[in-house]
Amino acid sequence: MKRTLSIKILSLVIVSSLFFSCQSNHNKTELTEKAIEEVKTLNPEEKELKALVEKLLFAVGNSDWQTLESIVSKKANLASAIVRDEVSKNSVITIGEYFESQKKRERKPFYEPVNEYKFLINKSQIAFVWADATLHKYGVPRTNNVDNFTLIKEDGEWKFINISFTNTALPEELQKFDIEVFAKSYAQVWCSQRPNFVSSFFAEDGVLQINEGEPAEGTEAITNVARGFMNAFPDMVVSMDSLITKSDKTRFYWTLTGTNDVPNGTGNKVKISGFEEWTLNDDGLIQESKGYFDNKEYERQLKFGTNKK
Repeated sequence: MKRTLSIKILSLVIVSSLFFSCQSNHNKTELTEKAIEEVKTLNPEEKELKALVEKLLFAVGNSDWQTLESIVSKKANLASAIVRDEVSKNSVITIGEYFESQKKRERKPFYEPVNEYKFLINKSQIAFVWADATLHKYGVPRTNNVDNFTLIKEDGEWKFINISFTNTALPEELQKFDIEVFAKSYAQVWCSQRPNFVSSFFAEDGVLQINEGEPAEGTEAITNVARGFMNAFPDMVVSMDSLITKSDKTRFYWTLTGTNDVPNGTGNKVKISGFEEWTLNDDGLIQESKGYFDNKEYERQLKFGTNKK
């Protein structure tokens, strides 16, 4: 989205109460509390729209075209104003043109939390959503995106009919690494069904080891580990539970949920928690990750599901 319409378009939405790391911890806490309070005041219809734009952001950050096509009207158009050095480059294309161009491109994941949003709903049939967001890549804020969405009811369901935004590069002094955003971005890509997105968070010679097993060394090996989980659980969702940093180590606590609904699979649901202990390199990528979870419980759930003991 920083350089191409694909990434820019995908910064359209509202997802959480994270704010870029250039702010002090005190200001970040104040803003987060304000955002949480604002969410509490949303009416049911606004909450529905918020959930929809969160779904859109999650999908575009993961290049999930199937989900995007299900929530964006086939009649939609995309308008962008890319501002660099106070010069704006404007563009308008159809959603069909966008999908056709982006499915052929090699893409990288991104994560875009929004720090402020507004809703205007007309007769429960047309809605306007305004969002002021920050696009991050690998934990570093890159651009400020002011997004405007128009949604319309099609056969009783909300669909995006217009997406318009301005995209402005952040000053270098604001592009500071944020470990929390990095971790949330990492959790997001585990849900992507794109195993190379997971390995892109590691150094090229990075290492991933799970439960004292054989270490996966290098991009290809780590991609294969991620592919194994994604193939086993087509609907896999990984969420970040917490993050603890001590000295040069960071523990990323997670929960995986998914259904082993594949040929020769058990068809059972799994919900398992664990953690990865990271060592990051100077580029803010994972040099080494040691992961742990209860393998016996995992195997039991594969065989019997989450409800049987």
